Amino acid sequence: MKRAQIHDNTHRKTRRKPAISVLIPFLRDDPSDLLALLDEEGASVAGAVEIVVLDDGTADVDLTERLKRLIDRMSLPTRLITLPSNEGRSRGRNRLATAARGGSLLFLDSDMRPDHRTFLKTWADLVAREDPAVAFGGFSLLQAPVERRFAVHRAMAAQSECVPYTERARQPEKYVYTSNLLVRRDVFEAETFDPGFTGWGWEDVEWAMRVARRFRVVHVDNPATHMGLDTVEALAKKYEQSAPNFARVVARHHDIVSAYPSYKAARLLKAAPGLGQVRPLLKQAAAQDWLPVKARAFSLRLYRAALYAEAV
Repeated sequence: MKRAQIHDNTHRKTRRKPAISVLIPFLRDDPSDLLALLDEEGASVAGAVEIVVLDDGTADVDLTERLKRLIDRMSLPTRLITLPSNEGRSRGRNRLATAARGGSLLFLDSDMRPDHRTFLKTWADLVAREDPAVAFGGFSLLQAPVERRFAVHRAMAAQSECVPYTERARQPEKYVYTSNLLVRRDVFEAETFDPGFTGWGWEDVEWAMRVARRFRVVHVDNPATHMGLDTVEALAKKYEQSAPNFARVVARHHDIVSAYPSYKAARLLKAAPGLGQVRPLLKQAAAQDWLPVKARAFSLRLYRAALYAEAV
């Protein structure tokens, strides 16, 4: 079996232990733009931040070589880990944490873009000042694409994910995603991501539910834009993948999940006659461009709830 390839730039080899390790997994994406933006802050966070990037089985030699050249030019200490095959979201993030040297871990998805030029400094200042166990910085759509094909995902994300930090703090475990998440090392060592989750969805929320029982989860105003909006078709496929993961969360944290709107909707639909026949119609309605975006988003939410009905 082929082993993971490791590539470090000069700064990674020579600089002292950082306060924060920025951990960026990707699969069939190019994280170059994100790396360049983060490196613009290199001078302001000198010595406090390193970056570890994980290619989770993309198997693109040209991309790997381009990333190596970029990383060699970066001022921030940076490591690239290239896996020969896909390990999955949970295992990949656990591997990133093992490679990190920082006292805190900042999980940042490769399709995120900081919304301001003091993004890393804000995180570094928070760690130096408070050293929180867990902190989530937030999502935005400030820089996200505005093409019509992404309109449904944009509307759904704006309503359920791009939530002000004051509102997120009311249900701290619910609004935790590994796209802009700071975790102190001892907390992560106590509660790692569950490798039993496969495909897409819920592994970060389930992790947060476990962590919130033992540690304080705080929410701060340090957002980044989620650039990777999906079409209705792509989002529906992710929801289909996520149904077994949702069942896993329900089995472990029924007391928490039972209060979520997605669970309540799934319970109501479970009792609906002919759900198996109605479910594909909901998906079809969400894909109709001539319908209002709000109606399409509502149909897609119902489709997700209809999938989840089998798990409640």
